[in-house]
Amino acid sequence: MTDFLDEKKREIHERLKELRPLVDEFHRLEAAAAALDGVSVPHIGGGGERSRRQSRPTSGGASSGGASRGRPKGSGTRSKQALEAVRGQPGITIPELAQAMGIAQNYLYRVMPELQKDGLVRKEGRGWYAVEAA
Repeated sequence: MTDFLDEKKREIHERLKELRPLVDEFHRLEAAAAALDGVSVPHIGGGGERSRRQSRPTSGGASSGGASRGRPKGSGTRSKQALEAVRGQPGITIPELAQAMGIAQNYLYRVMPELQKDGLVRKEGRGWYAVEAA
């Protein structure tokens, strides 16, 4: 009976090893899908590359009074996803957060300070913690 249990335990551990890369891929794809949910496909006209990219006005050009285009900083899917991850794992570091979200760390070095400015997270050492509403 002991041999049977040992064999089954070994089989389970081997199968877990086989499945780990698939689970990791699932999480990376899930994060990529969440990131792409907020991305719109640009209209591609007959004007080539220039028509697909918006040019930014240079200084002295006509602008909308200093207002930035697009959505407000920190309002994207990535910010929300990062905030949820911090809530789920208090003290998480940026490298751990990047791995969990399946994205590059450098992006989070922009996102997390914005969340901190908004009073949603706080940093202690290298770890990030959610700020609970009072």
